[in-house]
Amino acid sequence: MMTQVLSGTTTYNRFLLLVAGLGGLLYGIDVGIIAGALPYLQATSGLNAGELSFIVAAVLAGSVISTLFSGVLSDWLGRKPMMILSGILFVASIPMIALSHGFGPLVLGRLLQGISAGFVGVAVPLYLAECLGAANRGKGTGIFQWLLTLGIVAAALIAMGFSMWLGQVEAGGDAARLFEAKNFAWRSIFWVSLPPGILFVIGASLVSESPRWLFRKGRKEAARAALLRSRTAAEADLEMAEMATAAAHEAARGGAGGRARESLLRRKYLIPFFMACVILACNQATGVNSIIGYNATILIQAGLSDVAAHWGYVILTSINFLITMIGVILVDKKGRKFLLSLGSAGIIVSLICTALMFGKTEKQRVDCAAAVQAMVTPEQSLKLNFDGATVASLLAGKPGADQVSTMIIIYAYGDFRAATKVVRSDDKLTEIAIDRASSVPGNKVKAFFDNPLGDLDAATLAPLKIENALVTPVPSSASGWLTAISIFCFMAFFAVGPGVCVWLALSELMPTRIRSNGMAIALVINQMVSTVIAAVFLPTVGKYGYGTMFFGFAGCTLIYFITAAFFLPETKGKTLEEIEEHFEGKRK
Repeated sequence: MMTQVLSGTTTYNRFLLLVAGLGGLLYGIDVGIIAGALPYLQATSGLNAGELSFIVAAVLAGSVISTLFSGVLSDWLGRKPMMILSGILFVASIPMIALSHGFGPLVLGRLLQGISAGFVGVAVPLYLAECLGAANRGKGTGIFQWLLTLGIVAAALIAMGFSMWLGQVEAGGDAARLFEAKNFAWRSIFWVSLPPGILFVIGASLVSESPRWLFRKGRKEAARAALLRSRTAAEADLEMAEMATAAAHEAARGGAGGRARESLLRRKYLIPFFMACVILACNQATGVNSIIGYNATILIQAGLSDVAAHWGYVILTSINFLITMIGVILVDKKGRKFLLSLGSAGIIVSLICTALMFGKTEKQRVDCAAAVQAMVTPEQSLKLNFDGATVASLLAGKPGADQVSTMIIIYAYGDFRAATKVVRSDDKLTEIAIDRASSVPGNKVKAFFDNPLGDLDAATLAPLKIENALVTPVPSSASGWLTAISIFCFMAFFAVGPGVCVWLALSELMPTRIRSNGMAIALVINQMVSTVIAAVFLPTVGKYGYGTMFFGFAGCTLIYFITAAFFLPETKGKTLEEIEEHFEGKRK
């Protein structure tokens, strides 16, 4: 009989891990799918650059909106209904996007995907923290992150498959057939992501509700039944007793009003909430999103060719996926504190090495903003062919005039700043083109997300200002690969530590009473930091170089390391109630 019970709980725990993984997969697909579909959408939809940019940004907008309300909804509806709702929204978004003909349905579908991502990012880690036993909690949340990275890789591989097929179509020379093929490709990329969403909805429908949510709603028998699906009777009784003790203690603190009148300013609430916010903010301040998002550009500037830089991106995402798997294995063995300390320390070293490599080259760069500004047409646009002759002209009489170089232009129309792609003077396609239509947001909603304080009306009339036109000698390929290796090391240390543990820290540190709302607030702070970094990345690189930017990321990560190594308690093997007691100053 005992063997049958253990077998049943083991099977259910594995099923919970599968559902967690599907949730992470959806989150990763939400993030990564547009990158592969965008070139074909751009070629066949007839949408302008502003509309396409808004379609890309719509996921972020939806995610921010839903994250704000996800905590309240999780407390009201329950964790399980929130997971089902997030899956249904994702499933509904796919046909809306794939069958769309026009801007409106595309934006609405992408907003639904973003809302789904915001709900998933709160509901799944929250549910896992409250449902899995202490021995499996790290593995469950780690699998969420692992399959999140798989979702990004899967989206890239799907896009690569269609790219290879379109290459064969293009070789046939039939323009009409190529147009139809590209139209079919971007729609199919979205259709392929539908099955994981359906499986997640089915899986979420079959799991039990969170026992801690049920207990706080007064449904104690249902809470015990939910615990028994993943634990032995003895373990379930122990956790029920701990929940009852915590609830009684909370009620005693609040007097007749119970928990409704207990102050949220107490140490057991403020310290873990503040620590979770610091960890999430520092997680973004490592620069991980910018390093991934601008990876090909960074590697081209480091000295790699365009093809080598894109292979570098494939290697980077693969390392992220594979090392995350190792982190999942280690998180319940070595603990969260150890992995976060190890990961943040390794990130600091990797960022400093990357900064030093860039620093050597960027000492030689020349800002040709004045010369390029003189090339701006009366229509406030610019076309520049950055070949060897242009390099010689711009750097006449200066070192590097006869070297292969790169150029990136940072420019602005009024309050809205942008940057060109990095162009190498030895590439076949060396044209740089800037115009207002592709740079200024097409509507006030898009303008708000680009720059909340920007004046869109003024930008539609403002002249083109060349802030920086940076010509940098291309380092050797060997130097480029050394820089790439240091960035790969950054990705490995991030994946094994912060990448796996950040969702755990968020869900485990928060006390039961504030867990859902606290997680939502912390995730909004996380997204705000990410947005700020994205806003300052290009201007900082333009004025001070990649070396300065990477040194800045290293400084922020030092705060991360100090928090993890000296202030974060080890939560491995502890129930959520035991973790809560730690912050109240109690010891078992």
